[in-house]
Amino acid sequence: MTTPSLQNGIEQAGSAIRLLWQPNAQPWLPEVVDREYAGWRQEQTAWHQGVALLNLSHHMYDMWIEGPDATRVLADHGVNNFEKFAIGQAKQYVPVTRHGHIVTDGILAREGENKYLLSGIPAAQHWVQYHAEKGGYDVGFATDPSSAFRPGGSDPKLFRYQIQGPLATELVERAFGGPLPETKFFHSSAVTLDGRPLRALRHGMAGQAGFEFIGPWEHAAYVHEAFLKAGEPLGLVQVGALAYATPSVESGWIPSPVPGIYTDPDLLEYRRYLPLFGIEGKRPLNGSYYSEDIEDYYVSPYELGYGKMISFNHDFVGRDALLKAKDEPLRTKVTLVLDPDDVRSVIGGGEDPGFVLTYARHRVEGAAGPVGVTMQSASIDPVGTVLTQALLDPEHTATGTEVTVVWGEHPGSGTDPEADLGFPRIRATVQPSPFNEHARTLYRHNR
Repeated sequence: MTTPSLQNGIEQAGSAIRLLWQPNAQPWLPEVVDREYAGWRQEQTAWHQGVALLNLSHHMYDMWIEGPDATRVLADHGVNNFEKFAIGQAKQYVPVTRHGHIVTDGILAREGENKYLLSGIPAAQHWVQYHAEKGGYDVGFATDPSSAFRPGGSDPKLFRYQIQGPLATELVERAFGGPLPETKFFHSSAVTLDGRPLRALRHGMAGQAGFEFIGPWEHAAYVHEAFLKAGEPLGLVQVGALAYATPSVESGWIPSPVPGIYTDPDLLEYRRYLPLFGIEGKRPLNGSYYSEDIEDYYVSPYELGYGKMISFNHDFVGRDALLKAKDEPLRTKVTLVLDPDDVRSVIGGGEDPGFVLTYARHRVEGAAGPVGVTMQSASIDPVGTVLTQALLDPEHTATGTEVTVVWGEHPGSGTDPEADLGFPRIRATVQPSPFNEHARTLYRHNR
């Protein structure tokens, strides 16, 4: 039996939006790890005020790209600067379509002169591999899916543990018996823990200091236990799936852009290449903002705040479109702070609305009508605080601007996209993105 493709799914549903629209879709959460360990509020507090341990070993796809043309295929299909990309460095890899719409981003680590590791949501991996095979690049691929899709429930090839928070450096020094080598932001150093080799990637989340430790799975249990032991005197808290999904609303990273691949006739072959039961065919859309045209959900890397990553020193797919878009009025990424009283009234829960997480595209309105769309909303302690990442028209992005979020679930096809469905409104105030001041100002100062 032939595996259905993304294009098969679009044709059977009648359109891309009819394929993807799922009212009240449950939000994605990392697989395998527990939902909570100490409670999501305590876990959030740990990376803000103490130290937290996060297990990233199971929810990301890894794809190794190796061969004489490895750099060339990545540069031909990504906006990043490859002239300045050291071995041991990582970058947020940003591929776009010929029209300048993002495919999705991923973390790209250079492991050797002609070897890279691309990790994250697999849409970027699919894009690179397809174009490499189609273009005849001299490069090979090895893939390790996430634990939700790995055959037979087998173990990952790599473990990934993050140590985050103001006490992260102290914990690391306790575990390793001293300070790690001086390492620039988003660069890694080779280290050993009791003779076990791993790499220490310096970065953080929600503006907090931290490292991500990566190594072969055979050492996962030992390293995990060593971190727990070293962190016990510091009050180390393990972070579960609920809290893990929330720091992006503080750090300004939008984790779920719609790939701009569903309508271009030139990408028909690509859609036939992609499986229907993959990220491109099964990542749902929902919320109060509904359009029959999937292109209304496409985003530019400029809108996501990736303008500084775009390097025009080389030719790449989408270069001309991004050059043109550079001077066009595009939506701006902001943080919306939802009114706590309205959150309690609309979302419920009395004085405590509990844990809120959604990737719904809710309509944002100003005094004269629609001004943008939400991308992710999540609870951030203290009680009742919900932050939203949103894309707004430029004239509504000044700090302190008051807007409203239409909180509801449009049923989809068959109902007028502009119909007044009586959805409640939540008042919100515009703040910068990233919301966390440290993330906005000091986070990347040592690059």
